[in-house]
Amino acid sequence: MEQVTGYIGRKAVKSIHHLLDLFAFTYRILHLAVSRPRSGRTVIGRVIVRQLYFTAVQALPVILPIALLVGSAIIIQFAKLSGQYDFGRLSVLLIVREVGPIVTAMIVILRSATAVTIEISYMQVLHELDAMEMSGIDPLRVVCVPRLAGITFALVGLFLVFDLVSIIGGYSVVWLLTYIPMSSFLNQISKALTLTDITVGIIKAVLFGIVITMTCLYRGFEMKSQITDVPVATSRSSIECFLYCLVINVFISIIFYI
Repeated sequence: MEQVTGYIGRKAVKSIHHLLDLFAFTYRILHLAVSRPRSGRTVIGRVIVRQLYFTAVQALPVILPIALLVGSAIIIQFAKLSGQYDFGRLSVLLIVREVGPIVTAMIVILRSATAVTIEISYMQVLHELDAMEMSGIDPLRVVCVPRLAGITFALVGLFLVFDLVSIIGGYSVVWLLTYIPMSSFLNQISKALTLTDITVGIIKAVLFGIVITMTCLYRGFEMKSQITDVPVATSRSSIECFLYCLVINVFISIIFYI
């Protein structure tokens, strides 16, 4: 019993230390992000554009069909209950508030977060980050800040795309392929959708972008000298990102809607 209690205690202390280190790392990157760099703006801008292209534009072929499938499934299921419940409000509740942000975050985690962890891990193992520091270049500003901005902006954009495609595309699919009456659906959505719903969704997307980027960067910088540890760090960062996003999703929903 004492061994079990001691193990749980050690794991709890280790987790707390990890969270504190992650918060400190995030604070430092955010401080660099809001401060104006004296040089290297062109390089940082190019990295942000490349990150946006990889995270947002190249993810569209993945997120568009998923949004269509999710939107169609939700609309079909709740259209059958439209006489019992507020059809438009239920759709906004599920798509805009809950499903949209978390599904978008999952796609970004699977595509971009793992790639960032692998990239930073290899740069750490191959001492590329050390070489940048020896050249007088701050790797946190040149490597971390552009990825934070690129992934966060991309996640917000993908969230908005997901919502639009889920609602409008899902409505079109159901209207074309089924006999479910959908004449007043868009009117119900326009009445049910409020500024608070959109604001909460964007807040979730921004926080998801920050948490995902910071976790993956931190795991990458944690790498020592063994290249065989890169897959382990990538797996841990993905699971950790998903867990943090779930916690943030529940926390924001409780703050605004309960």
